[in-house]
Amino acid sequence: MVNGKRVLIIIPAFNESGSIADVVGEVRGELPGVDVIVVDDGSADRTAAVAAAAGARVAKLPYNLGVGGAMRVGYRYARDHDYDVAIQIDADGQHDPRYVPKLVDLLDETDLVIGARFAGEGDYNVRGPRRWAMVMLSGVLSRVAHTKLTDTTSGFRAANRRVIDMFATWYPVEYLGDTVETLVHTARRGYTIRQVPVAMRKRMAGTPSHSPAKAMIYLGRAFAVLTLALIRR
Repeated sequence: MVNGKRVLIIIPAFNESGSIADVVGEVRGELPGVDVIVVDDGSADRTAAVAAAAGARVAKLPYNLGVGGAMRVGYRYARDHDYDVAIQIDADGQHDPRYVPKLVDLLDETDLVIGARFAGEGDYNVRGPRRWAMVMLSGVLSRVAHTKLTDTTSGFRAANRRVIDMFATWYPVEYLGDTVETLVHTARRGYTIRQVPVAMRKRMAGTPSHSPAKAMIYLGRAFAVLTLALIRR
């Protein structure tokens, strides 16, 4: 329990055997009253075994579906097991579980809470085309959601029962769909969205795949995903 609510932490993971034990251990240490499920998204390494040894419940997908597919499994588990709150935490260690109670608290006033970088806490910085894309997405989605959003691509999110039920039956698997399209879909169906400032950390393991060329591709894909999300019903 966190603040009187049954909370499930969902950790989508793909080839994260180098960090998943530390992530699960930190969540269980900081939040002893929550349950943790790791959705192994078709990993080729020992992610599932390492997560289970660390104390998490594990759902193992037979092949890679992407974050969206893994999260849909997590939300279905949350719905079927009657959780009040489902929270996504990334498997690379960038999300600090000490912020979870703040996200849960805000669910008393709203349906979906984003743990936001670029909102006045921490020193996380992104430059160039990736930053341009984030600014564009946040500007447009703030208008769609009728509230100021500074980090619409953050995967650190908390959902209440109503949103859990929706995401358990509908959750996009396309690139950036798990962030951008979910916000458009949520806002257009009358659910409210708010954000909480959080500080992000460096990955516990692995190497981020950033380069100028990839950043430009990200900008183009972000624009395409946003356009499709806005025209879909």
